[in-house]
Amino acid sequence: MNEVRRFTDDEGRLWRAFAVAESTGDYKGRFYLAFSPDSDSDASEELHLPEVRWNSMDTAERTLRTMSEVEMRRRLRSALGRHRAAVP
Repeated sequence: MNEVRRFTDDEGRLWRAFAVAESTGDYKGRFYLAFSPDSDSDASEELHLPEVRWNSMDTAERTLRTMSEVEMRRRLRSALGRHRAAVP
């Protein structure tokens, strides 16, 4: 995990956004967006958003550095919604 960006959600919780490398033979779109709470107690709660993809780590890092806080929160809400829907 390459930590790229910290931001706060709508409730003031601190999150980390980063790119994850998918282990596959296909290098096109191999890196995708993931989030985790910026807290040791919630370290296991890693949320993946695999439809947001990049071809290289450099591109992922540049995109995350320049992404607005509003866009980061929107993507996080999407990941949280999917996570909650998947957990019974």
